[in-house]
Amino acid sequence: MLYSTPELDDTDTAVLAGIYRRRDAIASEMRVPKRWPGLLRRNLMARAIRGSNSIEGYVVETDDAAAAVDYEEALTADERTFAEIRGYRQALGYVLTMAQGSATIDESTLKALHFMMLGHELTKSPGQYRTGPIYVHDDHSGDTVYEGPGSAMIPALMAELVAALAADADPIVAGAMAHLNLVMIHPFRDGNGRMARALQTLTVSRGGLAEPTFCSIEEWLGVNTDDYYRVLARTGAGAWSPRRDARLWMKFNLRAHDIQAQTVEGRLHRTARAWSRLDDLVAAQRLPDRATDILYDALIGFRIRRHGYLTRAGIDERTASRDLKALTDIGLLSARGETRARHYIAGDKLLDLKLHLREDVPRTIVDPYPRLRAELLEP
Repeated sequence: MLYSTPELDDTDTAVLAGIYRRRDAIASEMRVPKRWPGLLRRNLMARAIRGSNSIEGYVVETDDAAAAVDYEEALTADERTFAEIRGYRQALGYVLTMAQGSATIDESTLKALHFMMLGHELTKSPGQYRTGPIYVHDDHSGDTVYEGPGSAMIPALMAELVAALAADADPIVAGAMAHLNLVMIHPFRDGNGRMARALQTLTVSRGGLAEPTFCSIEEWLGVNTDDYYRVLARTGAGAWSPRRDARLWMKFNLRAHDIQAQTVEGRLHRTARAWSRLDDLVAAQRLPDRATDILYDALIGFRIRRHGYLTRAGIDERTASRDLKALTDIGLLSARGETRARHYIAGDKLLDLKLHLREDVPRTIVDPYPRLRAELLEP
């Protein structure tokens, strides 16, 4: 027996319809040929990777996560942390591929995803179900906050889960329940949270809602980790309890999807405006068009490396060095570090543009469940 899908009330139904309207608008906008959507996809994927891993305590800068997306080396993340980030990037790459096809999600798929995430640490039994008990501990107090079902139950529960994934259900609702059931079953020795979040992204995106990078709520969950843990604790009550009501969990997920969709909408509009301003700036300074890519990255706070630039632009080292020197000389970029640590950040002129763009496009988010967070904070 798994956690059952709760019945949606009128508010839930209205919020769900609003999410689809936002996602459809995003998908329609992204289908219009432009030069910048690829960078927005990369940025969103990096934020999803960073968000999901930060929940587990592996915190990196967003541009280090973007380095993993580009198969580059990290600027500042330590080796162990970056191994976790690379593993999750590999798994999300698999999710992106699966979302475009019609292959069935079965137990082999889930085990393969788990191996991709944790294959760098064989002591954690990547790709294999656990064979013993499992407990989730509070990192601050050391207390046990959740006990998963016995290992003997896992094969049957996971078979039931993949059968549920094959059912004809709303993808957003199905994704929320897939996330809840996998994280509560806790079938692996480690990586269960990341697996549950990746499975949710896969389930939602396979429903034809939007590209996986545009329908993931992993970034939002990473920013709202405490609330995420609170709703799981309220729903699970410390042990495998599939008869408990999952309505609060469902509302939490619908809220996350709605707010994340609003966030992506805002980024889409800001990116279009920023790109237009950067194109004008590049033309006015008689710079090559390829410079707009790295100026956009610097504008959103990423650190620019010569190797990454020459790889993406398809140019040689000499040309890359000349471009970076020109951008630095006119104050659009500012150089930092020496030799291998050499990188570039936004210069004064680019920071001025960033300030004007913020004033031009204010950020407003409407909470679809304004009282839900207060409910989570209640004892």
